[in-house]
Amino acid sequence: MAKEMLVGGKTDAWRVPASESDSLNQWAEKSRFQVGDYLVWKYDGGKDSVLQVSREDYGNCSISNPIKEYNDGTTKVKLEHPGPFYFISGAKGHCEKGQKLVVVVLTPRGGRFTGIAPSPSPSPSSAFAEFEGPAVAPTSSATALNGGIFMMAMGVVAAMWVFPM
Repeated sequence: MAKEMLVGGKTDAWRVPASESDSLNQWAEKSRFQVGDYLVWKYDGGKDSVLQVSREDYGNCSISNPIKEYNDGTTKVKLEHPGPFYFISGAKGHCEKGQKLVVVVLTPRGGRFTGIAPSPSPSPSSAFAEFEGPAVAPTSSATALNGGIFMMAMGVVAAMWVFPM
């Protein structure tokens, strides 16, 4: 079921953060985003905007070539595919001061993601590797340790049987 998620969890969150701990990425890391969910921004459209950008433009805070630009004051973006989405402020200098956001949309359970970054340039850094879901759980070292202890115990029992004291 699709959800509408108010960016930052509050109306005035799309602004230059007061501190690094006030970063929108801190909020995004604590949230789960699914395909079909919506991000909603509320801000003063006369003073700011939301730009969806490539990974490279996000890292460089480049506002010159956005994938999409929103400046209506109440922006609603549908997360249409799994993988990362990059957003920065369109106000000059705001991105450099931390007004930016990355959200990672989860791959649907049992789904397959062969996504390509929504980037206007075909640079290799903006393409994502192929992901298969669901992930296989790593082998537990505790399981391997228990198996080793069992084999050692069996060896001791066998030695005691072959070489009685």
